[in-house]
Amino acid sequence: MRNTIKLSIVLAAASAALGAQAQDKVLNLYSARHYQTDEVMYDTFSKTTGIKINRVDADDAGIVARLRAEGAASPADVILLVDAARMASADSQGLFQPIKSAKLDAAIPANLRADATKDGVSWTGFSTRARVIIYDPLRVKAADVATYEQLADPKLKGLVCTRSGSHPYNLSLFATVVERLGDAKGEAWLKGVVDNMARAPKGGDTDQIKAVASGECGVALTNTYYVARMIKSSKPEDRSVMEKVRVVFPNQGTSGTHVNIAGAAVAKHAKNKDNAIAFMEFLASPFAQDYFANGNNEFPAVKGLKVDNPAIKAMGGDNFKAEQIPLGVVAKNMTKVQQMLDRTGYK
Repeated sequence: MRNTIKLSIVLAAASAALGAQAQDKVLNLYSARHYQTDEVMYDTFSKTTGIKINRVDADDAGIVARLRAEGAASPADVILLVDAARMASADSQGLFQPIKSAKLDAAIPANLRADATKDGVSWTGFSTRARVIIYDPLRVKAADVATYEQLADPKLKGLVCTRSGSHPYNLSLFATVVERLGDAKGEAWLKGVVDNMARAPKGGDTDQIKAVASGECGVALTNTYYVARMIKSSKPEDRSVMEKVRVVFPNQGTSGTHVNIAGAAVAKHAKNKDNAIAFMEFLASPFAQDYFANGNNEFPAVKGLKVDNPAIKAMGGDNFKAEQIPLGVVAKNMTKVQQMLDRTGYK
């Protein structure tokens, strides 16, 4: 009996503590974004609203593992991840909760969000990055890399380099291509890309750019913000790399260039839901969108906002046609595409 009374007291105290926490002006943020420029956004949000941000930084996998381990006891209110595939995977594990926000509905295009349900939207993109083709103009003509489909053309035999096919940046692109081409043609395309490789997939996106500049490869895939970092770099060796390569925004005459997102969601067991929604709406504000574009060389997700970033303009990214296939639809292809990669030998 005594132990039962003690347990009741402990549970009551814990419940009271959680209630007090929910009433405090705090926001517990789990973030996979590791960009110093984001600090200005967080500070501005806190100064504007009086809501203090408590932040946990980890990579996407670490955040998902932590949320699963914490369960209903998790203090997380908002989750920031950097890929639509990762957002969709976490959502499928029941780690997010749908929210309704007229401000977000009006600001963010539907193709950059999870599919809406009667309960709302479970995750939203707040910035985008394009997956572009880098090529060596001494070995490859621009016309030969005008589309993603041409990466499988035998004309590029022994010239193509990429990071791992299973990396989310590539998975999202491949899932988009498969969505457009269909399963059979999509898998044949992946096999063609494998057949054209100059070497086994390795490294990150910046490594692919450098590999083209060094002559190891003739063609590679990378996200635009890696290109912009190299363009803006003060290091002579980075400037030398960019002088040797060219950038193509693929499929401008057809479906448009594939874009991915950095996105946010309200955690399933958020104790400060109102604060979480306020933060999500803040991320769609012109102020925050400007920091996404200029701080980390991304593109705004909000409809109608233009990029004013010299590095983005230098690569021709200030006015390109983006693919409109909903990322929520693309994310559903991930498992199927991974199986295709295994069958085609794409490492």
